[in-house]
Amino acid sequence: MLVDSHCHLNFSEFKDLKEVILAAKSSGVDYILTVGTRLSEVADIKDCINQFSGIFGSVGVHPEYTDKHPLPRVEDLVNILENSGFVGIGEVGIDRSYNEAPNLSVQEEFFRVHIEAARVSKVPVIVHTREAEEETMYILEDELKKGDFSGVIHCYTGTKRLADFAIEHGFYISVSGIITFGKKTEDLRDNVKRIPIDRLLVETDAPYLAPVPMRGRRNEPSFVKYTAEKLAEIKDISFEEVSNSTTNNFFNLFKKAKR
Repeated sequence: MLVDSHCHLNFSEFKDLKEVILAAKSSGVDYILTVGTRLSEVADIKDCINQFSGIFGSVGVHPEYTDKHPLPRVEDLVNILENSGFVGIGEVGIDRSYNEAPNLSVQEEFFRVHIEAARVSKVPVIVHTREAEEETMYILEDELKKGDFSGVIHCYTGTKRLADFAIEHGFYISVSGIITFGKKTEDLRDNVKRIPIDRLLVETDAPYLAPVPMRGRRNEPSFVKYTAEKLAEIKDISFEEVSNSTTNNFFNLFKKAKR
C-alpha cells in the first residue's frame, strides 16, 4: 500500500481521471491527496473526493497566486475544512524562484492566515518553499510561538538545515520524483538519507516532476512507486518498509483522513 501525499487531480491535464485513478489502484496506491492551489478549485476537488474512494483534499492558495487572489478569511478556510474529505491546509508558503514573484510580504500574509486556519481546525499545513528557506523557517518558528500546529515540507529539495528544522519542530518531510533524477540531485539524496523514516512521506506533485523511468511524461499517482523504490534504495531498507512507514506517517499527520 502507498499514499501519494501530494498531487493535483483537478488540473486540466487529468481529463482521463477515471483511468488515472484505476492505474493508481492497480499499482498499489490506495490513497491520494489532491492539493488545492486556489480557492476556486474547491468545488472540483470536492467532486473528485465524492467520485472516488481513497481520495482526500486540501484547501489553500499557492504563493504564485497570492497577488491575484483575495486574502482568504480564517473562517472561510475553516468552513471548507468541515467538508468530509478535506484534511489539510495548503499548499501555501514562500516562493522566490520565478520571475515576477508576488511581493514577499503578501506571500507572508497569506501564509500566516493559512497557519491560523490550520491551528483552529487542527489539520496540518502543506508548506511550499522554494529559494526561501530562511523566510519559511522564520515564519513557521514565529507562528509556533502562538500555538502548536503540524505540517509537512512538500516536495523537499532543500538543505540539511531545513530538514533538521522540520524534524526538530515535529514536521514531516515529503519527497518527490526529484530524488530519482541522477547526479544533479546527489546532494538531495544525501540529505534524504539522514531523515528518519518515521518522518518521511512520498508524493508525485502530479502532473509535474515525473520520476525516472517516466521522466518527460505527464506524472500521475501510480508513478509514486518509483519514488518509493528510490527512497528504499537511498535508505537501504526494503520497499515494504518504505510503503508501510510512509503510509502510516501520512495517516499520523493527516488525522482527518480515514483509512
